[in-house]
Amino acid sequence: MLDLKGIIAVDSYFGNTLRIAEAFAEQIRFEGHDVKLINLHEKLEAPGEGDFIFIGSPTRIKRMTKKAKKFVKKLDVSVWKGKPIVAFDTVSALPTDPVEREKAKKWTEDGAGPKLQRMIKERGLDAYPEVLRYDVKDMKGPLVDGSIEAAKKQAHDFLASIKR
Repeated sequence: MLDLKGIIAVDSYFGNTLRIAEAFAEQIRFEGHDVKLINLHEKLEAPGEGDFIFIGSPTRIKRMTKKAKKFVKKLDVSVWKGKPIVAFDTVSALPTDPVEREKAKKWTEDGAGPKLQRMIKERGLDAYPEVLRYDVKDMKGPLVDGSIEAAKKQAHDFLASIKR
């Protein structure tokens, strides 16, 4: 298959979501494809064209960031229809105590990633079936151990799924 061209658009407050986006980009480039990383926290720019997009945001009080939301709303449906769009987020890791875990779920389960995925589908675009989610320690991070490796593996798995 010909080389693919992708876009990774990410908003990040404490750098954790950006680190995941950079891991995706590193893996995609390693596999011989072109990818542009757009940091929405710095500048909200139009994505141009490509074969796929990853869109990510930290989960902040059960929500995606305004910039990530605006980015999805501005996607040109005529350009992106039929191309896979992957939603991803970072979220505070759940406590290990079962009681505290249940209390905390209300803040994480329907966070930025699932909401981004729903927005993508509501726009009539092709959302990748899996929301990619990465835990951070505490509220500001750092990422839990193994997150970067997991992101690279999921980028690899995504590429394998669209090359079929």
